[in-house]
Amino acid sequence: MRAPRTRDQAYRVRRLRTRVRSFGTGDDMNEELHERIRAVVASVPEGTVATYGDVAALAGASTPRLVGRVLAEDGHDLPWHRVLRADGTPAPHLAREQLARLRAEGVLADGQRVDLRRFRWRPL
Repeated sequence: MRAPRTRDQAYRVRRLRTRVRSFGTGDDMNEELHERIRAVVASVPEGTVATYGDVAALAGASTPRLVGRVLAEDGHDLPWHRVLRADGTPAPHLAREQLARLRAEGVLADGQRVDLRRFRWRPL
């Protein structure tokens, strides 16, 4: 029987799995890119949103899918709700919670879509 993992050990295992899965896929996910993606997401201010593509471009990621993967596997402590699809919609499985969190910050949606012209984050 294996001993239970501590939180820190579980975190390191998740990070290692992310790197191993991306190895050889052309995604070039490494520790540095992972941390850059996390830093960009963390810097999206309250009351604004960014797209996965915006975050990927700022972090130097080859594809917005890497941003989604980082948020899914290691984004629990980030303002993940401020990252949307390119058309201003949340992922269907997160829509209710994500739109509620955005609404609490003053970001209003028209149905399921946030007006990116109005609420998109524009870093300097």
